[in-house]
Amino acid sequence: MKKDVLTFDELIKAAKEYITSEEEIKLIEKTYDYVSKKYFGLKRLTGDDFIVHPLNVAFILIDLKVDSHTICASLLHEILKDQDVTKDQIASLFNEDIANLVSGIDKINKISFASDSEGITNESRKILVGLCEDVRVIFIKLADRLHNMRTLWVLTNEHQKEKAKETLDILVPIAHRLGISKIKSELEDLSLRYYKPDVYYSIVETVNKTKTERENLVHEMIESISSLLTKNHIKHEIKGRAKSIYSIYKKLNKGKKFSDLYDLLALRVFVDTKQECYQVLGIIHSLYKPLPKRFKDYIAMPKPNMYQSLHTTVIGIDGNFFEIQIRTYEMDYIAEKGIAAHWSYKEQGSTKKAGLKDHMEQKLQFFRTIMEFKEDTNNNEDAAKLLKDDFFEDEMIYVFTPHGDCLELVKGSTPIDFAYAVHTDVGNKMVGAIVNNNIVPFDYELSNNDVIKINTNKNSAGPSYEWLKFVKTNQAKNKIKNYLNKINKDKNLKIGQELLNKELRRQKLPINDFLTQDNISKILNEFKFKDLNEFYVSLGSNKVTAKQVINFLSNDNHTTEIILKKNMNTKLDNKPSKNDIIVKGIDEIKVNIASCCKPIPGDEIVGFITKGYGITIHQITCPNISDSERLIDVKWNDNINQKYLTTIMVRSFVNNNVLIDIVSKLSGNEITIKSIDTINEDDNVLYELTLSVINKEKLNKFIREIQLIKNVTDVQRIIK
Repeated sequence: MKKDVLTFDELIKAAKEYITSEEEIKLIEKTYDYVSKKYFGLKRLTGDDFIVHPLNVAFILIDLKVDSHTICASLLHEILKDQDVTKDQIASLFNEDIANLVSGIDKINKISFASDSEGITNESRKILVGLCEDVRVIFIKLADRLHNMRTLWVLTNEHQKEKAKETLDILVPIAHRLGISKIKSELEDLSLRYYKPDVYYSIVETVNKTKTERENLVHEMIESISSLLTKNHIKHEIKGRAKSIYSIYKKLNKGKKFSDLYDLLALRVFVDTKQECYQVLGIIHSLYKPLPKRFKDYIAMPKPNMYQSLHTTVIGIDGNFFEIQIRTYEMDYIAEKGIAAHWSYKEQGSTKKAGLKDHMEQKLQFFRTIMEFKEDTNNNEDAAKLLKDDFFEDEMIYVFTPHGDCLELVKGSTPIDFAYAVHTDVGNKMVGAIVNNNIVPFDYELSNNDVIKINTNKNSAGPSYEWLKFVKTNQAKNKIKNYLNKINKDKNLKIGQELLNKELRRQKLPINDFLTQDNISKILNEFKFKDLNEFYVSLGSNKVTAKQVINFLSNDNHTTEIILKKNMNTKLDNKPSKNDIIVKGIDEIKVNIASCCKPIPGDEIVGFITKGYGITIHQITCPNISDSERLIDVKWNDNINQKYLTTIMVRSFVNNNVLIDIVSKLSGNEITIKSIDTINEDDNVLYELTLSVINKEKLNKFIREIQLIKNVTDVQRIIK
């Protein structure tokens, strides 16, 4: 409904058509009463009372038959921004679910979109991450934008174009992927009207010139087909279908002529059952010749947004081309409402709609996947990248399980991507793949309509780092990384135990005397570990070192100054030359480089004053410095010719050539190796390399080059 001024009585009347609970209706009434009092006396730029906007947003959503909580949240969707109201107050007045929805839309509405393409991409990621927690938030956002687009005439031309482009670039694709064509089509036409008004009105004028003629042809074709279907005893309904201005624009923009648009004369046939759809298709084709390559069966192979219909183009009355869509009433409902239909059918609780609910569950699974991803990574940028690359990828392929289930994948996907799209366990236990009855390698690139069978084995070795080199979807990459991280956690635990035992043996300390209950408690408390296993994992992954922990316990009753004295390096090749380090306010003072963090030129550094030993230089992030009263500002001189020592840890698969490859990268970076310590495990090897380097820039370049070496899985600079 497009009228801007409506009453709450009209809103409630529409809501009561599908919401039967008196309690829910009263909740909507209570919400409106609260909002109308809050906005009393306020006006929009259009001159209307402010309450008109939330009323229209709610009415748009009622047309989608959303649940009562979404309607209430739509009435409240700007209350946190405009009024002195908190989320907790909303939860107290109404309920937690409504408060979460209002808070979700408030977060999204605070985002200011950039006008450049890169900015739009970045902001669209932020929006999508915000959507993942509850898809109903996007319903409200789309309805909010639709009503604002209907009143966009009130803004300046510049702001009209900005909002229109933003809508086309960000919100229209979301509406499309959620299958909400009713909102999508109107947003497209309104956006084109304001973004390219000359093009929009030119198309409108051209369409209107032939409007009467087209309407007569469509009416005549409807009568002809209807008569044919009635003779065959098929209950039906036929409507003429107007082509949207934006869809015409897209085709013209691809170089097509107006006369080449087959679907300007379009019909839509509605029947009760899927079987009748195919019957209607056959009957129409028996009288009107279909055009080759213009038939599409979206019933057998639905679009990813749940769209189902038969499409055909026939040579109809007077030799004109007619595009005809054939679908059931239920399919039409899904096409119009998309994922929003899930809520209305859930409300109705119909057992006859099992097929529809299955489609809805498939679509909702996408959002569940995103939620799992966020829980695993805690990184919104990674979650956003998953959405951007996998959910809004333009080039998609459609493949099938042996049972005929259709899956959508990014173009270039492999059997591994397919396996993880089916289920995480299928991917983790995958040992082989058969595509179209042929055995294929794991990196085989899938094509449209491939039928894939995944062979699994509960005793499989599981995914490897090699898989990450050729899988396409971020969903698969994330699940592989999660598996490997878990495996590495177990391996790091063993490595940590070995590193601790090795260091204790070197220092001639009995392990039983070291790992007393009292010492364990001190370690867990000092380094914030929840248990001994986490301590070992941290040792194995170089987050802390055995030497660091032993020093902590050995010096438990000593001052920080004494601990730092032990960490000073007295070797000549790591002793700073005069004037390499400038101490603020002091010209001549003894300076030493700490051996725990081994700072090098380019690192941010800080000095620690030690009586009788001058100043010890640490990296500013070194965990061994804590006494702020002893800290002093220092900095590197601009001109340094001496090399300094630092230590890195390289993890790789067992391979005799890795060390050779590492050494080959040294000369170009002016780096020399002072020592190598090797730790072997099942199928991995750790190299602890002490290096002599000129500066941090050269070190970072060296590390980047090592990371590119085949079989190297991780490179880290370490602090002892």
